[in-house]
Formats: sequence, structure tokens, C-alpha cells
Amino acid sequence: MSTSTQAPIKVIDADTHLTEPHDMWLKRASAKYKDRVPQVKMHEGTRSWIIDGDKSIGFGAHPNSAVLKEGGKIRDLDTFLKVQFEEVHLGSSSIKERLAVMDENGIYAQIVYPNILGFGGQASAKVDPELRLVVTQIYNDAMAEIQEESGQRLFPMALLPWWDVKEAIKETERCANMGLRGININSDPHTIKGDDGNMIPDLGTEHWYPLWELCQDKDIPINFHIGASEQSIDWMGTQGWPSLTRDLYSGIQGAMIFFNNGKVVSNLIYSGLLDRFEKLKFVSVESGIGWVPFLMQALDYQLKEIAETKSFNKKPSEYFKSNFYACFWFEQGPHLADMVRQVGIDNCLFETDFPHPTSLYPFNDVESRLEGMTYEERAKVLSLNSAKLYNIAV
Repeated sequence: MSTSTQAPIKVIDADTHLTEPHDMWLKRASAKYKDRVPQVKMHEGTRSWIIDGDKSIGFGAHPNSAVLKEGGKIRDLDTFLKVQFEEVHLGSSSIKERLAVMDENGIYAQIVYPNILGFGGQASAKVDPELRLVVTQIYNDAMAEIQEESGQRLFPMALLPWWDVKEAIKETERCANMGLRGININSDPHTIKGDDGNMIPDLGTEHWYPLWELCQDKDIPINFHIGASEQSIDWMGTQGWPSLTRDLYSGIQGAMIFFNNGKVVSNLIYSGLLDRFEKLKFVSVESGIGWVPFLMQALDYQLKEIAETKSFNKKPSEYFKSNFYACFWFEQGPHLADMVRQVGIDNCLFETDFPHPTSLYPFNDVESRLEGMTYEERAKVLSLNSAKLYNIAV
């Protein structure tokens, strides 16, 4: 813990979520789009998030918060799926109450991700490109307002119109000019058809080079939240055996989904992208860190044994140290310090995932979770790495 000669660490929580207020899009939409933007209304007898008048993007209008209004946390799947906006903690959606939660738990700043449009904005694919763009821009406008209103303590990541790389570049520039500190993108755009009827190229192709060039030039981090595509978001999935109950089935899928970000990291490295854009920064969000050392060793080994004719400027594991960050929260215990050092003291970010079901709530003393690490190491992992990456003054 900090001593009298060591300044208290200003903890930066690298992954939290906003429970979108029901009027977030409605109050910002022009008359032309008022009936089409995301809003909560009755749909097939159930209150739901609806886009374009009749398309559900949130059956039951679920608030995606497991933290209850009066305190405490839901730890049962069926109960969680039935909870409504009015029942969850105001800090899930309200800036004032969120800041109060942060103050009570010693957290200086938080990075914020969405819910309703998908963790990578993939839910917008349900509607035409014009509406998609409007909905994405309204979201980002609202996020810029939240950042300002929070006194630069809440830092939402910008969603991108990932279906159109030219629009993605424009929106990245616009959001950077509004002060947003990073972008959040669909991890698997190549699984969706573009406006020309062809499949969108994957993120390792020349199609995306102009966006990566912009991010490198402006030092904008690129964030991949778990579940940032339709392919990776399936919470029930196929990992559990049929004999398991639904909650246990979901628990297995919830654990396995962390490894999906390993696929994203692996493809980015093997694409050769980082030999061209050596200063790009990628963040694996809400994925944990325990898998990183094993996967990096595996990528080094596989490249040597299976793809002998291919080579890069560095070993795959070296690209992780120079270009990637990963977030952890539930991992703890006597070996955590060694694990963090294996991944890289400069590559690890601490998160809470508030207010999701797997979040750290109620929070334990954050610094005590990093027992065995020096003050300088704790300061990097809990604060300074995120501060440098997202340009946050501490």
C-alpha cells in the first residue's frame, strides 16, 4: 500500500459500461429520424429497445446492469435477465451517481463502452447505412457530452461506422476533435456485406490502411471489446454440454468468450500489419490476461513449425509487448504479480467492468489485489499505463 512518501494512485478503470438512458437518441435526433433512432417501446407485448420503428436490438429493454438501486448485486442468471432500468443502480446510467460510486471506491477515471448498439457497434447492421451513421454519430455526440459533464473523469470510446471505411475515417477525426480518446470497432467486419454487395475486407487488408494511418498519426488507441461482433457475442454459444442448466451453460460461454479476443490479437499480428504501422496501439478489453503468455508462445512456435516460409520484422510475442494492451479484473492471488510481469508491466490495464454481472462490485481495495508488486508496478497497472494510452491527466 502507499506510504507517506508515495502519492496515492489515481486508479483508472479501463473498462466500464453505460446503461443507455431511454431518451439518449430521442432527445438528440432531428425530426426526420425521431421515429427511427433507438428507443424503448412495447414490441410484441414486451418493453424493448427498438431501432427503425420495428427492429428489436434489446428484447425486454434490459439495462445490462447487475448492480441494484439500493446496493447489492444480482448473481443469478434468470433474475438478471428480468431486471428493469428502474431497478438498477443510478450509477449505471447517471453521471452524478457514477462519479459518486467512483469516489466511494477510490477510482479516479473510467473508460466507458456501450451496451445497446453492441460492444463493437455491430447491432447497427440491422438497418440501412444512412440510419446507421446517424445513430452512431448521435451516440458519439452523447459520449462527448458525458466526458465533458463528468469533468474529464469518464472517457467513452467512440463507435465507428465500420461498414464504410471512408465514413469511419471521418468519424474518427470528428470524435478526436470532440476530445474522445479512442475508437471502438467491430472485430469481424469481414462477415458482413458492404453496400456494394461484396463482403467487407478484414481488418488486416489494405482496405483499412487509411484508418490505421490516421490512428497512428494522431496516436488514437484502437479498442476491441469482447463480444464486438455478431460472431463473438453469443452468450449461450455451443461450449456447454446439453446436460448443463442454462446458468451453468452461460457461465462456460462467458468464460470462453474471453479467448475470442486472442483470435483478434493473433490475426492482427499474423496479418503483418504492424510491420507497416509500427506505432499502432490495440487494446484487448474485458478479456483477462492469463491466456496472453501461452498464446504468444504458441504463435511464436506455430510460425516457426507450420509457416516456415513466412517472416515478420519481430517475433509474434514481441509485437504484443510493443503494440498491445490487455485488461484484467477478476484474476488475483499470489501468482498475479508474476502473471502481470509475464504479460508485461507496461501492457496491463486494470478494469472493473461496472455494472455488468461479472464486474467487481462491491469493490475490494484495489491496490491490495496486486499484492507482491512494487509501488511503481502497481502505479503503472492501475493508472499510468491507461493515462499514457488514453492521454488522461493524473
